[in-house]
Amino acid sequence: MTRDPATDASALPPGFRYARVLSIAGSDSGGGAGIQADLKTFSALGCYGMTAITAITAQNTLGVNAIHGVPPDVLRAQIRAVLDDIGADAIKIGMLHSPEVVAVVAQALDDYRIAHVVLDPVMVATSGDRLMAQETVQVLVKELFDRATLITPNLDEAALLLGRPINHAAEFDSATRDLLALGAPAVLLKGGHLASDEVVDVLATSGDHGSTQRWASPRIASRNVHGTGCTLSSAIAAHLALGLSLPQAVAEARTYVLASIAAGATARTGAGHGPLNHAHAPQVMRLLPIGEGGLR
Repeated sequence: MTRDPATDASALPPGFRYARVLSIAGSDSGGGAGIQADLKTFSALGCYGMTAITAITAQNTLGVNAIHGVPPDVLRAQIRAVLDDIGADAIKIGMLHSPEVVAVVAQALDDYRIAHVVLDPVMVATSGDRLMAQETVQVLVKELFDRATLITPNLDEAALLLGRPINHAAEFDSATRDLLALGAPAVLLKGGHLASDEVVDVLATSGDHGSTQRWASPRIASRNVHGTGCTLSSAIAAHLALGLSLPQAVAEARTYVLASIAAGATARTGAGHGPLNHAHAPQVMRLLPIGEGGLR
């Protein structure tokens, strides 16, 4: 009988592992955003996903009904359990509901020095529900922006960070410059909330070799856009874990999200904003060589 190397462990070459991505984020009981969307995205892109849950939400397609924060010491234990044993090639950070939780994550980033960190400053849900108090926003900026590889705010989140609305695509360049000035080495400003037939996203990096790249895509008509931001940041983290450069990871992640929206546009899930179709084109789990430093 012929053995299938994709399913037979004895046929796998020694010294290889999966591309590993850890999501530090909140749980969405409706399954469309948060940890649930992150894990679906990692799997669909051929990565091994892990989680450290920051909060439990009672949530569906209509909105957020309740939030219960995970105690900081339990969050710390989750992160350590994963990184001490399995390790990670990239981390995606989502909903952080309190300054104490932000502090735990900041310390973990210092302790483990993961190469790629994508911070999605989740402040407002698709339904419009506020998910982060202003005091937490200030601590997030101070403690995590300069520890991240990339931050991925949407227009509502960027407005909260900058203290001003962003109403036109012509304002994106100045907005990204001001966001970079808050300490992040790179920012992807997502323009999906702008009323336009086109969705424009801008990636800006800082430093001596700073640059700006812009993507524009036709807007896809769909009510199923819950978890789009979570999915995009997770897809970027996954592609970074697989070895792509930051601009390449952003470009591939956008392609994946747009295809997920299109594939799920006609489905009906719940009475409000439904999820994307994360599994429209799943990839086989990718194997990477283990370096001289071992699993970590």
